Amino acid sequence: MARIKQLSKNLINQIAAGEVIERPASVVKELVENSVDAGAKKISIEITNDCRNIRIADNGCGIHPDDILLAFTKHATSKIQKDEDLFTVMTMGFRGEALASIISVSKLTCTTRTADFETGTKVQCENSEVRQVETGCAIGTIMEIKDLFYNVPARLKFLKSASTEFSYIQELVQNIAIINPQIAFELKRDGKSILKTNGLGDLKRTIKEVFNGEVVENLKEVLKTDQLAGMKISGFVSTPDFTRSSKKNYYMYINKRTVKCPVFQKSIDTAYKTLIANGKYPFVVLNLEIPPEDVDVNVHPTKKEVRYKNTNMVFNFIYTSIQAGLANYVEKPLEQKENLDNSPYTNDNEKVININQPIKNEFLVNKTEDSIYVSDRAMEKLSQSIPQPKPQNEITQTRLIEHIEKPAEPEENIIGQYKNTYILIEKDDGLEIVDQHIAEERYIYEKLKSEKNIISQLLFISDVLTVSSEEAEIIKENITKFEKFGYEIEFIKENELIFRKVPQLIAKVNPQEILSDILENIEGDIDGLEEKILITTSCKAAIKAGQKLSTWQMQEIIKKWRTTKMPYTCPHGRPISKVIPHKQIASFFQRQT
Repeated sequence: MARIKQLSKNLINQIAAGEVIERPASVVKELVENSVDAGAKKISIEITNDCRNIRIADNGCGIHPDDILLAFTKHATSKIQKDEDLFTVMTMGFRGEALASIISVSKLTCTTRTADFETGTKVQCENSEVRQVETGCAIGTIMEIKDLFYNVPARLKFLKSASTEFSYIQELVQNIAIINPQIAFELKRDGKSILKTNGLGDLKRTIKEVFNGEVVENLKEVLKTDQLAGMKISGFVSTPDFTRSSKKNYYMYINKRTVKCPVFQKSIDTAYKTLIANGKYPFVVLNLEIPPEDVDVNVHPTKKEVRYKNTNMVFNFIYTSIQAGLANYVEKPLEQKENLDNSPYTNDNEKVININQPIKNEFLVNKTEDSIYVSDRAMEKLSQSIPQPKPQNEITQTRLIEHIEKPAEPEENIIGQYKNTYILIEKDDGLEIVDQHIAEERYIYEKLKSEKNIISQLLFISDVLTVSSEEAEIIKENITKFEKFGYEIEFIKENELIFRKVPQLIAKVNPQEILSDILENIEGDIDGLEEKILITTSCKAAIKAGQKLSTWQMQEIIKKWRTTKMPYTCPHGRPISKVIPHKQIASFFQRQT
């Protein structure tokens, strides 16, 4: 074995760069985050030479001329000063590794000036060597990177195509632009503007600029504060009838930092579990503000992974906040209301929701090294905690007050039925098409879920149903769950049973059909049995497709459906209604609107 010796400064930095600078997008991330930390209100990113040349200019505070040489050395930063600061980090960067890593694998020129000086400073870096001169420039910083990975051919060889590498950059800038609507961003590729935001501080407008108007039209606001825990969540989530085919549109932030967090992700998935179909996912932009001492961002050099001091509390808070947003609950200051009592209800139009009640840890999260599983049993415990009365002296300074939509007109302008399945309604802005079965299924589902005592129908005669040994065991172990929703089951033999009672809503449905559907849909998910019973009952009780209805019957279905909290989809995730705008209809017939 060779003798031990000290590596050169440049080689040390190149090794370190392997962790921090993986591809061109890594350079953009580090430099743009520095611009954000510098208080910039305008940030321009220009990409050329197949993503190997990068220019980032900002109007931030700039770098002091006495600090400029130090800035390019390893572990030099202005973000933290002492050991304790590492546990209260609020800036994007703090490790002090990025600039030293970048100059070891590229040719970098930095031009910067602070407001305290008439002239600026220009430094040129190559092979970790830094040269400094005085120059004229505006307040702020310009970073120009040339020939990225010119001296690391192995890294250069493993880069993907220029289009793919730019897509990583674009996705990164989108992420940062969304959570910083107060900053004007512009991303250019070979001189062509690809992305541009106005920096006016309006998150919804920024989302529209980054994506499109269709996304904005289908968003619900999420806003909730837990003053006791020091947490706040804000942002937007899409209605359940507006979905995507992947989780790529989960824009999750912790203290405005982009994260890949299984707890956050599971909270979103659970909130939408009975609202969207399998394989479909919502559009989400959410920022969780949490005391920095309660979250560890110093897990990985990319700072995308985080750990929480109280995982269950964070999960509970995010999950219930999304549910509240989808149900049109908005946060109002407590001081705006008077005459509060100890009841969770203040009047017919307001409801106080206590979403901070803790859940026993053993129910909620089972963790492995790579994943977090949240059981349906935990969700049952969670749903039982909403709403909960809270003594007046324990009410925090904010609460959720239900936002009541404008009530529907006494009579809908129903045109009729199409194919005896869809109800056609004339609206001011277009034609609304409602699936009669799905609309009533949503109403029945929510009604059954909210009722404590479901009315049962005693069956005089019941067919004998044969089940497998495994199915029989499932039913016996969960007999109380069946009883909760109005079923009474009696085993007459080991593998044979009869229904003594069924919910009155489905008294005319064949019990064999009910049981088969419930057992078929479990698919090994025993924890989800209660939800499957509820969904199956709702589906069987609802009016069927193909059934002719009178105008009065259609009015009743629509009137009840309008009262639901989640009028977007059925419990299986299928959309309930579709509005065809009048403009679109008129345009087809070449008419002026």
